[in-house]
Amino acid sequence: MLLIHVPKLTNRVGYTLNVMFKHVLKVEFEITTDMDIFQRREGAKLCYGYRKVGDGVFVKSCDLLFRTTIEEQHPNCFPYEGCVGLFPTYDSSSAFPFDPFAAAFFCLSRYEEYLPHFTDEHGRFPATESVAFKSDFLHLAVVDRWALMLVRKIKERYPDEHFPSRHFDYEDTFDIDAAYCYLHKGLMRTLVGVGRDLFVFRHKSDVRKRWRVLLRREQDPFDSFDYILDVHEKHPGIRLKFFPLMADYNVYDKPISYQNREFRQLLQHLCDYAKLGLHASYASHDDPGRLAVERERLSSLLHRATVRNRFHFLRMSLPESYNALMENGILHDYTMGYADEPGFRAGTGTPYPFFDLDSDSETSLLVHPFVVMDSTLYYYKKKSCDDAEKVYVQMLDELRSVGGVCSMLWHNQSLSEYFGWQGWRAVYERVMELADAYRNTKCEI
Repeated sequence: MLLIHVPKLTNRVGYTLNVMFKHVLKVEFEITTDMDIFQRREGAKLCYGYRKVGDGVFVKSCDLLFRTTIEEQHPNCFPYEGCVGLFPTYDSSSAFPFDPFAAAFFCLSRYEEYLPHFTDEHGRFPATESVAFKSDFLHLAVVDRWALMLVRKIKERYPDEHFPSRHFDYEDTFDIDAAYCYLHKGLMRTLVGVGRDLFVFRHKSDVRKRWRVLLRREQDPFDSFDYILDVHEKHPGIRLKFFPLMADYNVYDKPISYQNREFRQLLQHLCDYAKLGLHASYASHDDPGRLAVERERLSSLLHRATVRNRFHFLRMSLPESYNALMENGILHDYTMGYADEPGFRAGTGTPYPFFDLDSDSETSLLVHPFVVMDSTLYYYKKKSCDDAEKVYVQMLDELRSVGGVCSMLWHNQSLSEYFGWQGWRAVYERVMELADAYRNTKCEI
């Protein structure tokens, strides 16, 4: 078992070592602050601190993990071995010219989101404000890469020490903002839609399609759920999750009513094939009390506790949004990603526990990052199907190279082959085929 010496065991130090070794590398380890115990121990050893102790692998630290305050940081990024280094250190005996633990903590804790920053029109922290975007490493799973660098340095020093291999895994997730485009909208919303067709210029094919769907002569374009399940039947090893919106109707939340019988039957049907979580409403960001109401609606419908969530519009603020989730019994959140750019918001695709900088403590909430959203490529980046597929492949290849977990965010309407989404079913199928081919690919340490 790996023994790690630190001069002082702070909450930040313990948390970062736990994520890097337990969650990312699946490596058992012990921590000690006793120099005598560390020096006497045989086997693999790592010293993390301001100065080297004993003959183990030494990683010189900066002071970020030994503080409890939240202060302006200057990571001073620089290229390092095909990756980047943050928080440079200067000691010839150190295994690295930077502090990989401080760098990982900075990314995982979303430290920069606690500092004053610009927000977009929805109150979100945009990718363009991040150090990763500005320093051009948003496309890299840097936390996983740093963890692998660490364990390889340890293997160099202790070649007989065994460390488990990492294996690529893929998770397919869908947000259900609106299960149907025309059906089950209620009388008033349907009349408004028909009126818009009559008095606002629309293509005849759109008007015709609405009426054919309302008369049940054609399938609703947003009802792509049988198609999704059929694709998954060909790839049974890939996990599937849906996040339905259970909100009341408002400007940004426009779901099918949670009381609608066919919508309820749909969710109960999907629950037989996938895990379901809450798609907490846009409005819940400003009124956290809505979380409890919406969670109860889904739990009551499915007859089981709802423990997963992703915020609608990816609208969250740290730590308030995550604290609200924990107060309402949510154990897993899937919001950690950007709306405006693909990439690694937290520097990893590996699920990890949330650390609240305000309380300086590790929490019970497990964060599941995603790396790309269909709407990002279509609306924000204006990608063609071919160019979008290249981005998906780039993300899959990056996580395959580090044996990581890849989670992607789709919407049922993006697979409608309608409203400009023509060709996206082919993209989805190719992503699923490649992800399935990559599954369990071993990353040698």
